[in-house]
Amino acid sequence: MEKIGICCDHAGFELKKYVLQWLEENGIEYKDYGCYAPESMDYADVAHPLAAAVEAGEHERGIAICGSGNGISMTLNKHQGIRAALCWCPEIAELARQHNDANILVMPGRFVTNTVADKILKKYFKTPFEGGRHARRIEKIACC
Repeated sequence: MEKIGICCDHAGFELKKYVLQWLEENGIEYKDYGCYAPESMDYADVAHPLAAAVEAGEHERGIAICGSGNGISMTLNKHQGIRAALCWCPEIAELARQHNDANILVMPGRFVTNTVADKILKKYFKTPFEGGRHARRIEKIACC
């Protein structure tokens, strides 16, 4: 399987520890872009490097976590080559892959348990992009 990038802010730190364990148990290589401790920090400081690496092709996909998932998603999606999807349940993760070819999975660290994260991760990594009419829609995302 591909090597993925992962990042979080302080509010996502505990969930990221679980996700790193999950990735290792599932034989998925990763590069950790931080943060590395639960002290307060700014999500943009880790989101931009992850997004740049995915855009540059260093990783096919990524995972990002912050408290609500919103701030880090907004930051990631400023990058033209990124389709970051905020997923709080496995069904959303499945649709994000099937219909949107999401290349960064975002989870809200304050609202997703390890049990739910396990289900989200399984769907995200097992679900292929359907293409077809969805590819046409993705092509229309970029502007300016």
